[in-house]
Amino acid sequence: MMFSGDAPPVPKPMTMLNEHIAQFITWLRDEKGYSPHTVSNYRRDLDEFAAMAGPEAVVSSLDTAVVRNFVYSLHIRNKSSSVARKLSALRTFFKFLEQEDTIRHNPMASIAMPKQEQHVPVFLSVDEVFALLETPDRETRWGVRDSAMLELLYSTGMRVSELVGCNATSLDFASEMVRVRGKGNRERLVPMGREAVKALQAYGAARDEQLRHRLQMGKNVDREPLFLNSRGTRLSARSVERLIAEYGRRAGIDKPVTPHVLRHSFATHLLEMGADMRSVQELLGHASLSTTQKYTHLDMVHLMKVYDKAHPRAKRS
Repeated sequence: MMFSGDAPPVPKPMTMLNEHIAQFITWLRDEKGYSPHTVSNYRRDLDEFAAMAGPEAVVSSLDTAVVRNFVYSLHIRNKSSSVARKLSALRTFFKFLEQEDTIRHNPMASIAMPKQEQHVPVFLSVDEVFALLETPDRETRWGVRDSAMLELLYSTGMRVSELVGCNATSLDFASEMVRVRGKGNRERLVPMGREAVKALQAYGAARDEQLRHRLQMGKNVDREPLFLNSRGTRLSARSVERLIAEYGRRAGIDKPVTPHVLRHSFATHLLEMGADMRSVQELLGHASLSTTQKYTHLDMVHLMKVYDKAHPRAKRS
């Protein structure tokens, strides 16, 4: 009962959509341990949705019709792969709101993901990889560093973000293993090949000399990162991508050469040599085997050879 003179209850203010997006981004970064690059992509996709919904939008007002309008607008100006990525970000966002008991109905529940074209991943032949690995000038400090970088990428199949995230303490030369911190802050141990170990040991000496020189010059040093730039700080993923693209051109490879292409090549060459899919999944750090199956590619001629050799009822004349 309200008596005359009593003020009416003040309704609880509704949190704007942008505020929920900010909370979600913080959760991705701090709780899930997503990389800055991935977090930036989520933020950009969700900001696009928020711009369409309007500055005064609140999550309680978002229904399937609003999402469908957004999907329609995406298809007008984006490829299906881009639409799928943006909708995946939106789906994860609304699942987060469900977990937080912010919404009772998920407007993404009845939204189908677009069918995507199946692209054969680009990878290098063994000869092309060997040509690439021989390109850096190992008589120079930076050539020694870049040789170690290329050898480690091809030897382990790690992502470029994992490479630049490696610290000097990540390497265990005694066991020839490297500790890799992957997506979701998950760690895995990956074996290094002998050539990678030799290249990294050579780079270790060059790296120590670089650090000593900077100390003698009275400059700051960062002993933690494995791969250093000319300023003595951690090498960036963008710098690695530029370096590898340039080495690909110098090696005369007539296709784009990126860290991800080396990752594809690593997986493909292992499978061609008889490695099982589960092992490759573990080495790549994939949470799901289906990701590995889509990630790798073997031509049908090679598959038929493996089948003919391995299957007891497949012997052909």
